[in-house]
Amino acid sequence: MKRQNQSSVVEFILLGFSDFPELQGWLFGIFLTIYLLTLIGNAIIIVVICLEQSLHAPMYLFLQNLSVVDVSISAVIMPEMLVVLSNEKTSISFVSCFAQMYFILFFGGTECFLLGAMAYDRFAAICHPLSYPMIMNKRVFMKLVTGSWTLGFMLGTVQTTWVSSFPFCGPSEINHISCETPAVLELACADTFLFEIYAFTGTILIIMVPFMLIILSYIRILFAILKMPSTIGRQKAFSTCASHLTSVTLFYGTASMTYLQPKSGYSPETKKLMSLSYSLLTRLLNPLIYSLRNSELKRALIKLWRRKVDLCTF
Repeated sequence: MKRQNQSSVVEFILLGFSDFPELQGWLFGIFLTIYLLTLIGNAIIIVVICLEQSLHAPMYLFLQNLSVVDVSISAVIMPEMLVVLSNEKTSISFVSCFAQMYFILFFGGTECFLLGAMAYDRFAAICHPLSYPMIMNKRVFMKLVTGSWTLGFMLGTVQTTWVSSFPFCGPSEINHISCETPAVLELACADTFLFEIYAFTGTILIIMVPFMLIILSYIRILFAILKMPSTIGRQKAFSTCASHLTSVTLFYGTASMTYLQPKSGYSPETKKLMSLSYSLLTRLLNPLIYSLRNSELKRALIKLWRRKVDLCTF
C-alpha cells in the first residue's frame, strides 16, 4: 500500500455507546453528574490543603497533587465523552485525539508514581516515626513529587510519539469512549508487534512495580501497627493507611484491567466499562475516601467553612 493512502486519515470518529442510542440520554446525565462531583470534591481538597497551614505536611501535599491529577484527567476525558453521548457519532481531529492520548498517559502515569510515593511516606511515618522529619524532609518530598510528574511526562511523550508515527489508512472509527492507546492502535495500518511488546513491558513496570512496592510497604506497616502498645494509636494508623490502600486498590485494579487485558479478551462494551471505572470512578471516589476517613481534613474543612460564615455575617 502506498504511503499517501496510509496517511489519509485526518480525523477519527468516537463511537462511544452509539450501539445503545436509547441509553445515551441517561448516560449523559449520569456522567455529567459524576464529572461535576469529581471537580467539586477534588477542588475542595486542593483549596482546603492550600489554605489551611496545619495541612502543609507531606501526607496532605501528596494528596493535593493527587487531586490535581484527578481533576486534570477528568477534564481531559469527560468533556469529549459528554459530546460523544450527545451525538450519535462524534469526530475528533488527528491532533486532538493524540493530545487526549498524551494527557491520559501523562496524568495516569503520574498517579501511579504518586501513589507509590504516598505509600513510602506512610511507611516512613509509621515504621520510623522518630526519624520521619529527616526521612521525609522538604527536599525528599520535592524529589518524589517532581519525579512522579517527570516520569508521567516521559511516559506520555514516548508512547504518544510512537503511536502517532504509525500510518492510519482507515477505518477511522474508534469503538471506544476516548482516544486511549489500545483502541487507537487497532486502527494502525502497520505491524505494531514491537510497540505492543514495549507497551506491555512498560505497563508491567509502571503499574505492577509500584504496586508491588506499595504491597511490601504495607506489609511492613501492618507489622509495625500490630506492635503498637496503644489501641488508639493502632486505630489512627489503620485509619490513615486504609484511605490510601483503598485508593490504591481501586486505581491499580482498574488500570490493570484496562491496560493489561488481552487484545481480544473482552468485548468492546466490557472494555469501555473497564475504562470508565479507571478514568471516572476512582477520580470521584478519591475525595470521598480521603475526606470521610481523615479527621484532620474534616476539621480543616469545618474550620474554613465557619470562618467563611463568620466573614459573611459582618
